[in-house]
Amino acid sequence: MLCRICGSEGEFQVFNATEKMYGIGDLHPYFQCNQCGCLQICSIPDDMARYYGAGYYSFKPRKSGGLYRRVVAARNRHAVIGGGLAGALLNKLQPTKLFDFLGPAKAALRIDSAVLDVGCGSGALVLLLREAGMRNALGIDPFADADLMHAGQPLVRRSTLDAMDGTFDLIMFHHSLEHMPDQLGTLRLAYQCLRPGGHCIVRVPLSSSEAWAHYGLDWVQLDAPRHFYLHSVDSMQRLVRDAGFSCEHVRFDSTAFQFWGSEQNRKGIALSGPKSNSVNPDASIFSAADIAAFDARARQLNTDKRGDQAGFVLRRA
Repeated sequence: MLCRICGSEGEFQVFNATEKMYGIGDLHPYFQCNQCGCLQICSIPDDMARYYGAGYYSFKPRKSGGLYRRVVAARNRHAVIGGGLAGALLNKLQPTKLFDFLGPAKAALRIDSAVLDVGCGSGALVLLLREAGMRNALGIDPFADADLMHAGQPLVRRSTLDAMDGTFDLIMFHHSLEHMPDQLGTLRLAYQCLRPGGHCIVRVPLSSSEAWAHYGLDWVQLDAPRHFYLHSVDSMQRLVRDAGFSCEHVRFDSTAFQFWGSEQNRKGIALSGPKSNSVNPDASIFSAADIAAFDARARQLNTDKRGDQAGFVLRRA
């Protein structure tokens, strides 16, 4: 077997994962490289469309407009690019951590910065940036039903990165890179699409985590077969270097999901099922105290750099 990330060859351990989000239950072998630690699918299914159902979470309808959204927009604008007395006050009264993923990239952002969110689903994050005043924020997703508009301008295009014209100040992959077959080619393309000094943010689930070590094939973010690659910190940093980027910052941002989602998998409760905590919390097997305990454990794991997901802030030289 050949690792598609570091090129190592060997008899790597194989894990027979099954589809669990929709309860399809079909088998998908994965192997984990013993050199770089990347967990990767052995063979990508020919028909991936069947694994992205109509209720797939990233395509849930986005909300726009209303007084509350305008208040949130003022706060978000301050959180992203600063300025604005009202936004500063709102952010002090009810601070948001929504944009913490920006890390060092935040200092380089301006109101007219060109921002591209790759694999954006229905464009919820892009909409928040637009409403905060980032008029050149755009999302792309090849699985979108059609182009989506906002205030007369494209918000989400049914497109891929290689079809985009122009260059960008910031390109983001929020839990989308792991769905892409060509990891190195995709990041090299992102590098080419950035302006000199531009940033790329990649947020991915991590196999070098306590959740994978503890839950194994029940780990909710394994998400076979949709996730082709579950990087370790090491394999991600190798990939970043090979693509030409420098890594400025790594921020662990795992949540309680790694626990309750994995516990549901262990008990045979599909993530999209009626008893799932994400579908109907009132019918879930977890109490409010359980979720609070999971939250606390997630925060500690992030501090220990053992959370099951992280964001990598990359810079084009």
